[in-house]
Amino acid sequence: MTNPFRQTRFVAAALLLTTLTAQAQIPGRQPHWTPDGNTLLTAEPGMISRNDMRTGQKTPFLSGTPLKQPGTDRPLQITDFALSADTNTVLVYTNTARVWRYNTRGDYYLLDRKTGQLRQVGKDRPAQSLMFAKLSPDGKLVAYVSEHNLFVEDVATGRVTPLTTDGTNRLINGTFDWVYEEEFGCRDGFRWSPDSKQIAYWQVDASKIRDYLMLNTTDSVYSYVIPVEYPKVGQDPSPTRAGIVSVTGGPTRWLAIPGDSRQHYLTRMEWFPNGSSVILEQLNRKQNQSKVFVCNPTTGAANPIHTETSTTWIDSKARWNDGDPSGWEWLDGGKSFLWVSEKDGWRHIYRISADGKQETLLTPGNYDIASVELVDEPGKQVYFVASPDQPLQRYLYRTRLDGKGKATRVTPMGLAGTHTYTLSPGGKLALHGFSSYQTPPAREWINLPAHTPVNAQSSIAANAKPIDKSNVRFFTLTTDDNVTLNGWMARPADFDSTKKYPVVFYVYGEPAGSTVDDVFSVGTNRLFEGDITKAGYIYVALDNRGTPNLKGTAWRKSIYRQIGRLNVRDQAMGARKLLSQHAYLDSSRVAVWGWSGGGSTTLHLLFQYPDIYKTGIAIAAVGNQLFYDNIYQERYMGLPQENLEDFVAGSPITYAKNLRGNLLYIHGTGDDNVHYDNAEVLINELVKYNKQFQIMPYPNRSHGISEGPGTNQHLRTLYTNYLKQHCPPGAR
Repeated sequence: MTNPFRQTRFVAAALLLTTLTAQAQIPGRQPHWTPDGNTLLTAEPGMISRNDMRTGQKTPFLSGTPLKQPGTDRPLQITDFALSADTNTVLVYTNTARVWRYNTRGDYYLLDRKTGQLRQVGKDRPAQSLMFAKLSPDGKLVAYVSEHNLFVEDVATGRVTPLTTDGTNRLINGTFDWVYEEEFGCRDGFRWSPDSKQIAYWQVDASKIRDYLMLNTTDSVYSYVIPVEYPKVGQDPSPTRAGIVSVTGGPTRWLAIPGDSRQHYLTRMEWFPNGSSVILEQLNRKQNQSKVFVCNPTTGAANPIHTETSTTWIDSKARWNDGDPSGWEWLDGGKSFLWVSEKDGWRHIYRISADGKQETLLTPGNYDIASVELVDEPGKQVYFVASPDQPLQRYLYRTRLDGKGKATRVTPMGLAGTHTYTLSPGGKLALHGFSSYQTPPAREWINLPAHTPVNAQSSIAANAKPIDKSNVRFFTLTTDDNVTLNGWMARPADFDSTKKYPVVFYVYGEPAGSTVDDVFSVGTNRLFEGDITKAGYIYVALDNRGTPNLKGTAWRKSIYRQIGRLNVRDQAMGARKLLSQHAYLDSSRVAVWGWSGGGSTTLHLLFQYPDIYKTGIAIAAVGNQLFYDNIYQERYMGLPQENLEDFVAGSPITYAKNLRGNLLYIHGTGDDNVHYDNAEVLINELVKYNKQFQIMPYPNRSHGISEGPGTNQHLRTLYTNYLKQHCPPGAR
């Protein structure tokens, strides 16, 4: 359950570096390097530039005049691009359209760099209908999805070969449905074989999944229905299978993956580097068993080589790879690969042989890795981000691929905070980002492994200047349940400990995110008009058990089947302890707010602990856990067919009758993620018990409530006015 507004770790400006990698999940979100790892290619209107990171020199990559929109003099707006191995062919992505969260649908063009000829790919397909177009490894073909079918097009002749013809809105070839995208990060659903002769692809059969019907009441005189294919918790998943098809067309050879496809998920798939086999991961419906299969692309036979089980859940690759589940970290030309597991109580990197018979732990110790950054096979190292000593921060480490070394910190000492990295191929250069609660986000290019700046004058050390945030402090407290929580507190600059101040808690509380990280956004509230501390509030956040902090598996997974209870109690007990420790916190003026999962937590706190929390602002909250999607809710809560009581006990509507304080509830009626029915069942429950509250529905706005003129300003004004009215600011 993604919170579109939660305070996240600083993301380096690598998102500005435009590319379309071979297995890109979100176009435009990955850097595009030349093979030597020294030069970065970036897109500008009508142009692609070559940027030498060592010299700072910028030169045109495409010669001649800028690329123009065919039939016009306007520069082509290049959202993304890809190159053939010989760099003679450029695949350009433009005229994009949003699909749920990202612009993954649009038009593609092929540019011949030698002749300058530009032609549209799939020109006979509907405009803006192409998705995830990829050049074949030999550069002779381009494959893409259009209207749920796969096509291959000859680069030289433009001849199109349909690879599937049965695709519909319910039978999805080469890409995924809403829930696979939202909860597994799966978007690009096909893979080229290394010899460019075959394609492996997913097929999702959503024919049995019911639609959630959103109603658009503002864009025409008559309202109309917007159906969203959405599997609610407790509903069987869409049967999903994987197959191999020749680029010349013909029947698909389906892989014989054992088990009921209605009770499993296929979350990863890739070819072996030599093209001999396909490897894929299958998760069972409860997501507490992972199996890895090696499949014969000719016969479809599937051989299990690795199995892992858990008493709670197993995270997919997207959880430790920046949301991207694609690719496979191969070693030795496919003789082994990297794997991440929490089976020993910590999130660690393992090396597993291709037959599954040998396994080597690469990162031993009582600490978690946060993400795998780069495999430097020539250097016999793997780079990863971790923070063994301070879970609120992030640093770059590396360790040997043979498991015989000890992890060493690459990030220099000093600059305590959160570091992010985008490494070049070979790991010689990296875009390094840094932020801390006192230091605004900054970035630089560095040499690795020395971690020295490419340009000393533009380095972070020379230019990143901390600002005075002495009013913000991090702390730990131990609740009466003997649970130690991390938190931060921001106080007014003119703070007087002899007076009492209202306190506002910012919460999230579910496994999808944390609020207590050492980043610059700490202590700020973007929904509040102005500075919330200057207005006279003390602003606080706590991270409860179950949040994805680097504190070990037991911390993160203690929330299993306990969402709405364990996290809520931790937050309440933490608030109660904080109020008892500091006389300057006014217990009569305590407010709480959150978005998405944080909105649910806000409702719970207001309903379950009305003696603590007097005012709450809940945005886009899940009011009834049975209304959310099956992949997320079943991962963390189990199956309602087996433990329905946990879902009931974890849903805010169960406790709505206890409301005593002030509630402002906000929701977009066009929210395809947390549906508006959550708001309406909550309203019904509050009405039933004559509980007075305020509600603000935003017509046709999605989960982020950002569409439409004036929306952001209106939301900020609403939030600020309500908080000031019901939790008055200022010292007393």
